[in-house]
Amino acid sequence: MQRRGKRNIPEKNRLPVASSGTIPMFEKPESDPALTMYVEDLKKDFYNVLVGKRILLLVNYDIDAICACKILLHLLHFENVLYTLVPVQGLRDMQDAFDANSEVKYVVFINCGGTIDIVEALQPVDDVVLFVVDSHRPTDVCNIYNSEQVRLLGRPENDESIPSFEDLFRDDGSDEEQEEDVDAGSGEDGEGESRRNKRLRLDEEALMKRRERRLWEEQRNKLLFDYSQFSYYGRSSAALVFELAWKLSKDSTDLLWWAVVGVTEQVLMGKVENQRYVLETGELQSHVSRLGRQLGAEEEYRNTAAKITYDKDLRLALYRHWTVEASLRHSWYTACQLRLWTLRGEKRLFELLAEMGLPLVQSRQKFRAMDLNLRHEFHAMVEKLAGKYGIDDIVHVTFTFQYGFGNCYCASDVVYAMLAVLESAAKNRSGCERFMAAMDCLSRTRKDILDEGIEQAKQLLVCIFKQVQNLLDMRQVISAGPFVYVVLQEGALDVRPFSRPHCLALLAQFALRAYVATARNKRAPALPIVASAPLDTDEGTCLLLGVPPISEDSPRSFFGKAFEQAAVETRSRVSLDYFDTSVIQLKVEDRPKFFDALTALLG
Repeated sequence: MQRRGKRNIPEKNRLPVASSGTIPMFEKPESDPALTMYVEDLKKDFYNVLVGKRILLLVNYDIDAICACKILLHLLHFENVLYTLVPVQGLRDMQDAFDANSEVKYVVFINCGGTIDIVEALQPVDDVVLFVVDSHRPTDVCNIYNSEQVRLLGRPENDESIPSFEDLFRDDGSDEEQEEDVDAGSGEDGEGESRRNKRLRLDEEALMKRRERRLWEEQRNKLLFDYSQFSYYGRSSAALVFELAWKLSKDSTDLLWWAVVGVTEQVLMGKVENQRYVLETGELQSHVSRLGRQLGAEEEYRNTAAKITYDKDLRLALYRHWTVEASLRHSWYTACQLRLWTLRGEKRLFELLAEMGLPLVQSRQKFRAMDLNLRHEFHAMVEKLAGKYGIDDIVHVTFTFQYGFGNCYCASDVVYAMLAVLESAAKNRSGCERFMAAMDCLSRTRKDILDEGIEQAKQLLVCIFKQVQNLLDMRQVISAGPFVYVVLQEGALDVRPFSRPHCLALLAQFALRAYVATARNKRAPALPIVASAPLDTDEGTCLLLGVPPISEDSPRSFFGKAFEQAAVETRSRVSLDYFDTSVIQLKVEDRPKFFDALTALLG
């Protein structure tokens, strides 16, 4: 059976992925169609439905999805629910996993499936129920208006500007039958008169119906384009599933921390704007206060139990587990503000450390091994000098997690560690093994895996900084007019980690901010970036992704539609297998003409 997706690239121009599909004609639901497909009562219409059933969990390879899955699995263990967990990296994985577990009647999709016509793509039998919790936006309209099998977890207002049912779907059966009657009939002798009589039936009313249908289709296409032209992210799936745990009175400090990590990943990867992050953390802070009061009044218990705090912290990557100098150098914020890839920036870094009263010997040893007084005064010293060195926004409010007497982790520390484990380039570990290891980073009993992930994250951040420095030194951040782009060549030093989408996205965001910090072009903050890295040498493919401009308040990406159109116009061989539409696979030999078409489209 041929699977059909939703992204319209001709089959002959594709790498092997699902082909594009059409919008089916649904029967209009009796109740308001905008409300029937959304599950707002998570306890009654989602959790209670799964209790006692065997379910299939399809989970995307991202940190928010892993955190949401971890929370959901914790809840399912209370009810001894049987489940099969399958990590999926793209549409092909999702289809294969669904086919391999076709006997399961309840399927839960976490951060996957929402942006495609999931029924058309998977062709499930009629009694299969598909629950979708997906932060990718916009949600496919066929999922929104499929009242039979698809259940979307969340609220309708989380999807912006959903076209109405009447504007998207209609029953054209009578029109088609009329046209068949008119065009039918062929033969000899006296049948010519009969055919002429039938054609006369195309009277003014029929012509008006055709015109009305054409106008309706044009309007529908415009509405669909306006609705789907930008890809963006909605509420964190981990925060949504934690809300379920709270309503079930089964929440805990650990579950809340997993939700915090999921929310932090969204802002760290540039998926959501700061305003949404502030609103979400405000809600999480209320849960922190509530659960904190339940720890008990005994001082000894409060000191040894798991505890989440919400307070000011420094925008420095992994500094609690690294050296101060290394963290300042390899955090994108301080690196870009001080231009640390230049000799002048290097000098300013040492001036900052000296003015803080922090000797090089202290700044080059682990933060925990520094002099106790210097450690306690470190925050205040950085905050005092922030204005002088142009790093005013280095202080922000975030969550930290502490348990026992020596284990303290910032939410961003855990995100970096999980990303490093999940995107590890080690050949001896499969994708599923990396996924499970990243999930184990959330368990307090697997502290060794988290610490190993932190060490890998340090290496990744060093690698990203060196790549950005090389790109700037060699002037390889190239302006194409409407966007800038970087291309990592096969065989370049330390290029292997960037064959993974998350690592390449971190590099692209760092490179774009560094370019804006050094460019004389006043339009630089309004330019997006396209980054490409080698993917499979044997197949001759590369990974390509787009990142919105840093000047955008809301990080919405138009690259999904732009990539599709550029591929069609140039007949480039592409794979649109990722759930994030701004990430594609492309044949290396097609990349020059693809970039030319992209420049023309966005110019």
